[in-house]
Amino acid sequence: MTPTLVPHHPARDWVEIQERMLVPLYEAVYDRLGLGPGSRVLGLGCGSGLALLMAAARGAQVTGVDQDHARVELARERLPEGSGHTVVTGGPADVVGLSAGPYDVVTAFHPVGGLAAALAAVTPLAQSGAAVVLAGWGPPERCATASVLRVASRLTGWRPALRDDLEDVVFRSGLRPDGSGRVACPFGYADPESAVRGLLSTGDFDAAVRATEPAQVEKEILEALDPHVRPDGTVWMPNVFRYLIARVP
Repeated sequence: MTPTLVPHHPARDWVEIQERMLVPLYEAVYDRLGLGPGSRVLGLGCGSGLALLMAAARGAQVTGVDQDHARVELARERLPEGSGHTVVTGGPADVVGLSAGPYDVVTAFHPVGGLAAALAAVTPLAQSGAAVVLAGWGPPERCATASVLRVASRLTGWRPALRDDLEDVVFRSGLRPDGSGRVACPFGYADPESAVRGLLSTGDFDAAVRATEPAQVEKEILEALDPHVRPDGTVWMPNVFRYLIARVP
């Protein structure tokens, strides 16, 4: 029998369950870029702001933008009051006119629709030589979660960003590639229910939920998770994420 899941609150589930899984990715990128005092960071699709908070903790001045108002409000709660950090709801056009630039780091850790157009809109706000960071899933054979993501692929044809997708975005945005890296980001959950809530909060299953009954999507995710449930009931899925660094001409 499929267990009854508690009501979903995607923004809170992202903050409380899922977002921390990507801390190794954020840390690896910031270490490689030498992010610190004096850095000015623009986060596209910043969500609830953990990556911004980590950059601010290193002394960077941060600006974030996201279309999800609930996540933006959570990001604002997390960043220090009176710090001059800015998070706004909307798209790239809503960043134009803010006084935080010119940016020397632009991040898109969570691919958003129309990413090439978004980068084209904000790169004029970045200084020459600024780093632009894109991220996505690593090779499917090194991502245990790939088997779960196939639920969304089967129901709607959705697929995660692939290696060539990142390079294509860089090319179409007029940026110059400047290296890449891979980072282990295992997904670990207290139980299958938490795993379902966390995975649904990523947005990767949104189209599937709209296309069919939400309960059906949850059921299929639970079934796909079954091989990853350990004897103590926890869920563990090793993954590798890839990031690509490009430079503004």
